[in-house]
Amino acid sequence: MNPTSWKNYQKLVPNDHFFYVRSCIRQTFFPGAEAALLRIMKEYLHKDVFEDPRHTTCTGIGYHSDIIPLETIMTVVARQLALMTEAGYKNLLVSCVTSFGIYLEIFDMWRHFPEKLEETRKSLRKATGREFEIPETVVHTSDLVYHLRNEIAALSTIRLVNAKTGEPLKAVEHVGCHYAKIFPSGGFGGAEFPYVLSGLIESWGATVIDYPERRHCCGFGFRHYLLRENRGYSVSNSKIKFESMAPYEPDFILTNCPGCNMFMDRWQYTLSEMEGKTYDKNGFGIPVLSHEELAAIILGMNPWELGLQMHQVQSESLLDKIGYKYSKKEKFYLGGKPVSPAQQPSVLLV
Repeated sequence: MNPTSWKNYQKLVPNDHFFYVRSCIRQTFFPGAEAALLRIMKEYLHKDVFEDPRHTTCTGIGYHSDIIPLETIMTVVARQLALMTEAGYKNLLVSCVTSFGIYLEIFDMWRHFPEKLEETRKSLRKATGREFEIPETVVHTSDLVYHLRNEIAALSTIRLVNAKTGEPLKAVEHVGCHYAKIFPSGGFGGAEFPYVLSGLIESWGATVIDYPERRHCCGFGFRHYLLRENRGYSVSNSKIKFESMAPYEPDFILTNCPGCNMFMDRWQYTLSEMEGKTYDKNGFGIPVLSHEELAAIILGMNPWELGLQMHQVQSESLLDKIGYKYSKKEKFYLGGKPVSPAQQPSVLLV
């Protein structure tokens, strides 16, 4: 791409002072990821990131499933913004890509239909007595990690290279649809050239694999999974991606969407039980990491405090390749006390 043209695919990311809103499912499935992000920003990079414990889910899953009406979700979002306004922040930092898409959609709607904005202000005032301002910037957490990727690398000696051969690891990335495809101008690279994850992989030493189904949906699709009868359609979409990337023998998958992260991890276990195979040649599966988890690994955090043992596909194959130092004994500890290991899969090795 022409360097001049590439400027059109950038976005402004502030260096500091963020009001942070969590994901309702990221902290459920991968409980250490968001805590790691906050630790990286506050302790390692000394950034001002404020989280109000009164904030709630954005109700995005309910909205996309036709359970929550538009007026309700706009009022819920307005309450989040009121908390941000009361705390004195103007930069909104969003953990979930579905929430990220929701915020961008609502702000775009308010720009084009100011009467909707006024209705929302009245609804929030009536329900809570609060007022709010629209953020100056809306940043997804993967935007922020990408923006600070070189600062993170400068704090670490860990690289995504094979410790024995010195060769760069091979990685595949999966950018969430709600990050790049709803409002392409809201992310780095737009829908055509999303670079928010590729940039992390390359900056931290690995090589990005351009596999054929790189931009195919992970299969979540809300209705495709929420209704049990539709889950075969969901898993089949993930299977398409796994079969497309498997010949390239990737060392890990990187995501920025909590739903994508969960499905590309869980469905590997499901497919191994259904079909008796894995998508790597050694039987362990392909580790799936979020941008927060990968940043935490680069900074040398304890993988078990990070919660990597909560994944269906375990991470040791990746950690061992890069020569990562960790304690096998601590893997099944909770609150400093040992706990019984989980039941073993019948096919997937752990």
